[in-house]
Amino acid sequence: DFGAVAVADRRHAATNPAAFFYQKPITLEDHQASRMIADPLHLLDCCQESDGAVAIVVTSPERARDLPNPPVTIAAAAQGSAADQYVMTSYYRDEIGIPEMGVVAKDLWRQSGLTPADIDTAVLYDHFTPYVLMQLEELGFCDRGEAKDFVRDGAIELGGRLPVNTHGGQLGEAYLHGMNGIAEGVRQVRGTSVNQVAGAAHVLVTAGTGVPTSGLVLSR
Repeated sequence: DFGAVAVADRRHAATNPAAFFYQKPITLEDHQASRMIADPLHLLDCCQESDGAVAIVVTSPERARDLPNPPVTIAAAAQGSAADQYVMTSYYRDEIGIPEMGVVAKDLWRQSGLTPADIDTAVLYDHFTPYVLMQLEELGFCDRGEAKDFVRDGAIELGGRLPVNTHGGQLGEAYLHGMNGIAEGVRQVRGTSVNQVAGAAHVLVTAGTGVPTSGLVLSR
């Protein structure tokens, strides 16, 4: 199940010339054969260290109308922390999960007036593959315990129900602490992504998981 996330990310990265793993897709067999780092995480469940930079310009709608590139609206932005979160860790809870992302999700849907069904593509923080599965559930794209089934049939790949990390994510493009994910969200709304989702009007972008977290909804 973790491998399905890694395979999707790397497949998207393989067609992205800016990606660290451009033209280097992997198979589920490759994932399973990669060395164990910390059970149950294989090497291909973990993002690589990267050097890089991202620039994002945020301004008012009035100013944006006069700029050369089509503007993208921040339809919602939220931060969240949850119980048993101590400073930057949440590794000692009785139950596995990331309820802080659930806190963020409720606020994003409230602010934007949207629901998970309205999201055309998502950029989910993927420093390690399990966190993608947990986010799918916390954000409401599937019910508890169903993320493994959601990813198994290709739902998170291009052409699926919810294409995820169309740039390759941090596992495939680069580990830039999610800033490259915001840039990809902007490209998807503008229609300029190398792996464009047709008609993408609303994109969800999330930030670091396993810690107090945040998220954005970007819209036309």
